[in-house]
Amino acid sequence: MKNIFLIFYFILLTCAINGQGYNHQWLVGNASLFSEPKSRLYFTDSSYSYQTEYRKMSFKDTQGNISDVNGNFMMSSNGVWIANSKNDTMLNGTGLNPGYFANSWPNGLVINDGNIILPFPDDSTKYILFHQTELDPNSSYGGIYCTTIDMTLDSGFGGVIQKNDTLIQDSLSWGIAACKHANGRDWWIVIMKDSSDKAYKILLTPNGVSSISTQSLNFLPHPWENAPQIEFSPDGTKFIYATYNNPNQKKSFSILVDFDRCSGLFSNTHKIHLVTGDYLWGNAFSPSSQFVYVCSTLNIFQINTSTYAVDTVATYDGFMSGLPPTCCATTFMNMYLAANGKIYLTSGSSSQHLHEINYPDSAGVLCDVQQHSISLGVWNLRSVPNHPNYHLGRLQGSPCDTLQWTNINELEFDFRFRIYPNPVTSNSLHIGYLLPQNKNGLFQIYDVTGKVVYKYNLPQWSNEQQLTLPKLANGVYSATIISSNKKASITIAIMNE
Repeated sequence: MKNIFLIFYFILLTCAINGQGYNHQWLVGNASLFSEPKSRLYFTDSSYSYQTEYRKMSFKDTQGNISDVNGNFMMSSNGVWIANSKNDTMLNGTGLNPGYFANSWPNGLVINDGNIILPFPDDSTKYILFHQTELDPNSSYGGIYCTTIDMTLDSGFGGVIQKNDTLIQDSLSWGIAACKHANGRDWWIVIMKDSSDKAYKILLTPNGVSSISTQSLNFLPHPWENAPQIEFSPDGTKFIYATYNNPNQKKSFSILVDFDRCSGLFSNTHKIHLVTGDYLWGNAFSPSSQFVYVCSTLNIFQINTSTYAVDTVATYDGFMSGLPPTCCATTFMNMYLAANGKIYLTSGSSSQHLHEINYPDSAGVLCDVQQHSISLGVWNLRSVPNHPNYHLGRLQGSPCDTLQWTNINELEFDFRFRIYPNPVTSNSLHIGYLLPQNKNGLFQIYDVTGKVVYKYNLPQWSNEQQLTLPKLANGVYSATIISSNKKASITIAIMNE
């Protein structure tokens, strides 16, 4: 009996190591008063759900949030303060971004992607918030800071142990992007200099911020004050930004660049003209990284990251959210690739609706843009979470693949495979995984004789499934994911009550 319990403990520990739930929630609502309703979206399987709630923190553009590996919400920040999982002020969590800008926007900063929260490398109890502000009311001169959170403080609700450590002060474009280092542990954090093609690159290691460097991306920069989203592709090989040629003509371009996760070097810059007479705002890659979506106020474009071919996949249909004709146009603004593999878009003004791209890995209009298809019932101003691909593994075979890894489920490809609950006490099972780029997968359960007792096809854009199993006898089984001739397995137990 003791050995059985040890096996079950080992199984549960393995699931905790491989969990992927950091990016499963989106806090919605820009109403400043607690008495005004807000909302929360949950991405826990191949779809989403949401609920109305009342909380202190509101969001304008800036939203950083993170959950634990099982999808349990831990903290959020609007660039002014940090809330804990109770949606109350985290211990020592006030006073972010000191200066005029945070004072001017006490209910949330208006910097898109101005916050990002990352797990601290090699320390499961700590997280680091990178945050951005403006320092000069008459220019784009701004600052990048970092704040460190220790989740063991305040009875597990967390507390800030270092705050507002200055990293960069310069004229900066809005937005922070992050990508896992090729060693699968460290992080690259990137910010663009304003009116320039220069990228700032911060390297986060177990020792903290270990270096800050710059690199020119070799494109003709915009004149001043640019504010597009900047994003890395899920596979970490691409980076996207935007520019324009002058403030009057507004001939706008996407800047699509290759990225080396090992060296941190950018290369192979492509400048792609998309629109004249409008700025470019949102950017989001498809789950496979095959396509990237870019929007102006009135159009959504799809760029093939291999051929650089462009399709216009949606044009604003004129729908008003609220009380037309004065309020409020559901145009296109910021984008968010959610855990269910779909892309969601906010509007440029406060709106009660979201747009949805159902099949972002499909070419052209088959990606299925559904305008204003989600009615939230609360007002939301442009804000989307800034979630990098937390589950991107090491780049096997690269010069940086030098760390010792003990994940027993990792074979040729790091599927980040996890299952819960385990043991299974009802017929419901949740699986999380990361498939090889642009590939489908197959999930199967084998009994002790090697017979397949359950199987389920995994679509290429997915990374979560909630499954209902047939009635299986109590015992130990092997659960396997197969994709592109690669395989990962986890031992599970069935213990029907």
